[in-house]
Amino acid sequence: MDRISFEKLVSRALRRLPREFAAKLENISVQIEDAPSPETLREMGINSGTLLGQYHGVPLTERGWGYGNVLPDRIVIYQRPIEESASSPEDIEKTVAEVVIHELGHYFGFDDDDLYRIEANKRRKKRRT
Repeated sequence: MDRISFEKLVSRALRRLPREFAAKLENISVQIEDAPSPETLREMGINSGTLLGQYHGVPLTERGWGYGNVLPDRIVIYQRPIEESASSPEDIEKTVAEVVIHELGHYFGFDDDDLYRIEANKRRKKRRT
């Protein structure tokens, strides 16, 4: 998939956020990169596998009264690993939406364990319907 088409998927995922969450997004940049660098993977402790997205910043829950005058938090969505993990264009779109929401979860203060538990519960509920 070309970069412009992928960027549109990321934009669509952001536009589909519930209003109450979208309204709380401020001083954050969502960027797309081809893939995580080997250094990034090492820093994250990933020895095998890859990374689909990454949040860089200070979660809302950790910001104190003195927080301000800082560079934007940054979410990076990694295009190639998402494409390689998907089996169809529809699967790419679904994965992009999931990764965007997961990384925004970190912005809102959730850790990976919380997010994986929420995502697993969502999948279970979806299977029941």
